[in-house]
Amino acid sequence: MKHSVLLDTSFFIRLLNDEDPLHKNAVGYFRYFLENDIVLKFSTISIAEYCVLGNLEDLPLKNIQILPFNLKEAQKTGQFANIIFAENKISEEKLSPRAIIPNDSKLFAQADLDKSITHFVTSDIRSKNTLALLKKVITPKFEIISIDTPYNETFGILEL
Repeated sequence: MKHSVLLDTSFFIRLLNDEDPLHKNAVGYFRYFLENDIVLKFSTISIAEYCVLGNLEDLPLKNIQILPFNLKEAQKTGQFANIIFAENKISEEKLSPRAIIPNDSKLFAQADLDKSITHFVTSDIRSKNTLALLKKVITPKFEIISIDTPYNETFGILEL
């Protein structure tokens, strides 16, 4: 099975803005993944986030598999959110009558349930902190790649 990565909204924001300080890193990862036959996945949740300020037409969708959010993922999200809320010491009163679930919980559930996903690719510090909280209780089967670090450093590739 080919392995894949789940790309965060923050990845595309940087990829599509050539004035962003992390644009060059995002382009490097994008090119590396495509050249190395790593499947790029993008969640419908992230598409919703992106479309708040961006246009669907701007996304390079021909190179990406769209990952819909489904029932199993919704159930796993509840479990993940419960752990994250508990680790953040958020009281049940604050979660009642209904909890607002951060999108990271949903994206992490998708990454954890998709057998091919090995990494969640982001520039969001909060994602790293959220995964660290989850790891106190469970062992998700994916890691985070931060595009703050250039791809060649992440993958140990010498630049020519």
